[in-house]
Amino acid sequence: MRVISGSLGGRKLLDNKYDHIRPTADIVKQAIFNKISFIIKDSIVLDLFCGTGALGIEALSRGAKEVIFVDKDKRSVLLTKNNLSNLKLEAQVLNCDFKKALSSFNNLKFNIIFVDPPYQSGLYDSVFDLIYNYDLLSDDGIIICEQDKNHKIKESNFLLSDEKIYGTKKVSYYIKA
Repeated sequence: MRVISGSLGGRKLLDNKYDHIRPTADIVKQAIFNKISFIIKDSIVLDLFCGTGALGIEALSRGAKEVIFVDKDKRSVLLTKNNLSNLKLEAQVLNCDFKKALSSFNNLKFNIIFVDPPYQSGLYDSVFDLIYNYDLLSDDGIIICEQDKNHKIKESNFLLSDEKIYGTKKVSYYIKA
């Protein structure tokens, strides 16, 4: 795993030694960031279910102003913190449940929200409902959701603007309705 582009392009991330973390492949990460390149600079980003922190770190490398990383698994939080430290980056890393994290972002608007929970967790709909209820997405913001290619997210208060399949996974892009 590595940072693809930006100020840290080519730098290696720590190896993921945990089975529960499913890192985004470099080719998928490149496709995601090519699609959202126009809103990265100076953006505020939420990397929810951050795993290794690779998506949020990529955003920082490409000019994001701030990234908040969230994961309830202590191993994921430690791996994210170690990746940030090795790259000499500072960011807020929260070790808590997504519900607690989302409820704590009073009056904060994110330009980009990465949503990548365990595929079979059934958490997607709850995450989308909370993002909407707490009004966490900026008017021109985007939610990027990684999921199993056969999974369907229920109709929500966000519009599906694009979707791409990469092998067994699907990346969906949502905007405000």
